[in-house]
Amino acid sequence: MKYTFLLRIFITLLLSIIILDAEAQCAMCKTVVETGAKNGSSIGAGLNIGILYLLAVPVLSVGAVSFAFWRKYKASQK
Repeated sequence: MKYTFLLRIFITLLLSIIILDAEAQCAMCKTVVETGAKNGSSIGAGLNIGILYLLAVPVLSVGAVSFAFWRKYKASQK
């Protein structure tokens, strides 16, 4: 019981550190895109497409697993 609790705390702290690191990267990307937009660059459109592309894989994965569980649940109800 104590081991599980300590493991959860460690994972939470580790994820917190990773999230703080990611926020710093997003601020730098935002600055580059804003500067590029002022100079007439289209780098912002490419960045938005890249973000949507990276978002698609986790969303589709979670959707597929959820659908599989839902389908199994419906089959067990019959």
